[in-house]
Amino acid sequence: MHDSLTLQVHDLEVMVLTGIYSEETHLPQPLRISMDVELDCPPQFAHDASLSASKSYMDLRHAATDALPQGVHFTLIEGVADHIAETLFLQDARVKRVQIKIVKLAIAEGSESIGITLVRHRS
Repeated sequence: MHDSLTLQVHDLEVMVLTGIYSEETHLPQPLRISMDVELDCPPQFAHDASLSASKSYMDLRHAATDALPQGVHFTLIEGVADHIAETLFLQDARVKRVQIKIVKLAIAEGSESIGITLVRHRS
């Protein structure tokens, strides 16, 4: 068994062009994106460890916001999750596993949470 560190960014609200129905294909719709990103980590973190011992949370946020291509329509939210996962794997070789949860806010009624969770491992 090896040590790992899981960074978490949850409940980002992002407007993304996605959907299969005609009413969904013309305007971006709100998605709530949460990520758990597992990294290999050093044997221990010294009290004065630098950021290079871990990873910036802003890298995770970037993968789910600015790194999504503008003007590109994702038919399925699974494609959005895959794009985020690939971005995270390309950013840092220490990323071993990502879990991405996406909730489609536009179709929820009340406190429902309708969406997907995608888990990818570095191959």
